[in-house]
Amino acid sequence: MMQVGTLEIVLDLGGLSSLKQKRGIIKGLLAKVRQKFEVAAAEVAEQDTIRSACLGFSAVGNDATMLQSRLRKIVNFIELDGQTVVVDFRVDIL
Repeated sequence: MMQVGTLEIVLDLGGLSSLKQKRGIIKGLLAKVRQKFEVAAAEVAEQDTIRSACLGFSAVGNDATMLQSRLRKIVNFIELDGQTVVVDFRVDIL
């Protein structure tokens, strides 16, 4: 049976002073996560807010446990990246 996993993650971008800086960080982060974890990824909210971002990720598979693990690994990867601070996240399996 097909399972869909989604991750919504809210980030604090600290002391940035422009949307251009923010977009550079977010664009690079999304590209790294897409490549490493083979997931769909996008900035889904807070596009016009300089110091915060809301990113969404999704993956499809047949094992809910595997999807949950992959999405949690994305959270860990973003935390270790060091450019942002994870404020909150939510994982859902549909």
